[in-house]
Amino acid sequence: MPGPVQTFTHRTTLQAQALRKPGYWILLGRNPQTPLPAAAPTPGAGSPQLRGWPGGGCVLQDGEVFEKAGVNVSVVFGLLSEEAARQMRSRGKSLKAKDGKLPFCAMGVSSVIHPKNPHVPTMHFNYRYFEIEEADGTKQWWFGGGTDLTPTYLNEEDAVHFHKTLKEACDKHDLKLYPKYKKWCDDYFYIEHRGERRGIGGIFFDDVNSPSKEEVFQFVKSCAKAVVPCYIPIVKRHCHDSFTPEEKLWQQLRRGRYVEFNLVYDRGTKFGLLTPGSRIESILISLPLTARWEYMHTPLESSKEAEILEVLRNPKDWVH
Repeated sequence: MPGPVQTFTHRTTLQAQALRKPGYWILLGRNPQTPLPAAAPTPGAGSPQLRGWPGGGCVLQDGEVFEKAGVNVSVVFGLLSEEAARQMRSRGKSLKAKDGKLPFCAMGVSSVIHPKNPHVPTMHFNYRYFEIEEADGTKQWWFGGGTDLTPTYLNEEDAVHFHKTLKEACDKHDLKLYPKYKKWCDDYFYIEHRGERRGIGGIFFDDVNSPSKEEVFQFVKSCAKAVVPCYIPIVKRHCHDSFTPEEKLWQQLRRGRYVEFNLVYDRGTKFGLLTPGSRIESILISLPLTARWEYMHTPLESSKEAEILEVLRNPKDWVH
């Protein structure tokens, strides 16, 4: 049986562990809370029901702009569960356990923001570092992450701004990264049983361990720093747009799709739920506060709802 997993959230504990681990926790400890404070100048952003846990993040619910917005920092040391190891081996990793045990270290920062206004898109980002110690003491490590946008209605100006900002972050390191990780994002956030993507994408990557640990880390830092400039201007541009009850209904239906992807396909959610001792509330902060399912709902042809569906079924290249 896998051993117990201890989740450390207090900063002093994290610092003590970091003395024996790479310094990547510095990024995780400083970057995660930037999206919410950055939105503070937004008129009427509000901060009711702002709940936090020491060193671990926070959740805002029922704000005037954000219906639900969460930031989570996770630093976990423990033994990999058999199911998690099986999933990693299925991705091509050769993991040699000692007495059936695989010690691991996982560090991650993630955020999901679900606005109230259907003209403000949902944004998600996640950046993480994973390390496993094998039977002979060697360590396998890799980075993963990404930033993606899920609009209820299509606004091409917003889509171009979002993708252009992420492309600029990628281009600082390698011109080949953005097109590669943009396609990966479109492929990853695919809701197979619906035949559509969760949103209009962004960038996504996983199991990245080359060219070197430091070079990959610098790339991840650039991507993390792009989160605020790629998203907050969109929030400020649309948070006071007027909307109809019909548009709010469509937002709720699209959030149903968001829930479907996260609970059925998302790799991070699956890993968290399979890890003994995980903080379940933290894992599920990605879910919207409200969502809706209607039987056989089909938007009218040539409607704004049909327009976004076309893009979700056939991803576009927003920047070149």
